[in-house]
Amino acid sequence: MTDAGYDEWLDALDGDGYYLACEEGHGSLPPRRVCPHCGSPDLSKESLPESGTVETFTVVHVPAPSFAGEAPYATVIADFDGVRLTGILGSDAVDDVEIGSTVEAGAATNETTDSRMVRFSLR
Repeated sequence: MTDAGYDEWLDALDGDGYYLACEEGHGSLPPRRVCPHCGSPDLSKESLPESGTVETFTVVHVPAPSFAGEAPYATVIADFDGVRLTGILGSDAVDDVEIGSTVEAGAATNETTDSRMVRFSLR
């Protein structure tokens, strides 16, 4: 099963990542038909910056069953120039992540469920 808008966006993360912006400058992630902030239907694709800054994170040592193969990992919220992404930072980097760390976003496959997700890497 695929989610056309989301899967297309995940594919783009490994190359020319993008986000959607309205004329007011609000940024959001696809799939969207209107801006979630102001309701504008006029959305354009804008280039996602190559890197973002970690705003917050939590390290998970005891995961839900659907993430059993990922633990330990960090769930991270990062700011990409006004657009926030939530993703996973793998066990190889959980000891090094801090608020303010610089990350890059890409797409990865969850080892347990074989579903795709956002995976960050430290820069």
